[in-house]
Amino acid sequence: MARRRQIYEGKAKILYEGPEPGTLIQYFKDDATAFNAEKKGTISGKGVLNNRISEHVFTLLGGIGVPTHFIRRLNMREQLIRQVEIVPLEVVVRNVAAGSISKRLGIEEGTALPRTIIEYYYKDDALQDPLVSEEHIACFGWANQDEMHDIADMAIRVNDFLSGLFAGINIRLVDFKLEFGRLWENDYSRIILADEISPDGCRLWDMTSGEKLDKDRFRRDLGGEVEAYQEVARRLGLLPEGADTAVLDLETHRKRRGK
Repeated sequence: MARRRQIYEGKAKILYEGPEPGTLIQYFKDDATAFNAEKKGTISGKGVLNNRISEHVFTLLGGIGVPTHFIRRLNMREQLIRQVEIVPLEVVVRNVAAGSISKRLGIEEGTALPRTIIEYYYKDDALQDPLVSEEHIACFGWANQDEMHDIADMAIRVNDFLSGLFAGINIRLVDFKLEFGRLWENDYSRIILADEISPDGCRLWDMTSGEKLDKDRFRRDLGGEVEAYQEVARRLGLLPEGADTAVLDLETHRKRRGK
């Protein structure tokens, strides 16, 4: 498709103006970053896989009534989305201790938490996305009380659904990041799920071996990043055995196999 005006470029995606008012085109890059972009690299084919995985997950969530910005996948690396005003918070849902919570609180990684925890981080790269409380959010007007209620409710609902989805393919959903946006309609806004859900923003461990199938392989120099992302796609039924994600249009390939 013809390239449109670029609206924004982040660490893993680029946003372009959409074909209609109120829409954007979201492009998935192969760039990989960690530790607030202090570590940078490339995972070949990651954008193709994340596009396909996120499309699949957002479609399933839409099917159970979770409102999202996703409209449809356009090609290997792009999807059409609704334009939203992003709430400046990263919402992290934790089921198992890992990453920063283990370091902050001295909890051994892999410890199942007594209950699911929702944490909020203020989206600001210069400040390294600091952990904030609901008091901070209310004080500085990043989201109002009704919006926070909707965000928390959706986060738990998404967690319940994804935990079951991944458990069904022998993957433990350790934790994951969500972002939300305001969809404006006639001077009224409502909160919907935005951004992406993929191995970039989830910790996914094989239930049997404990093998990491997510971006921690890049963060911790474990290697095998592409293979891990491919394994998640395969278990979700999105990637045929032996397919080359760097060059393959997964949807086209699947239709051809079905003929």
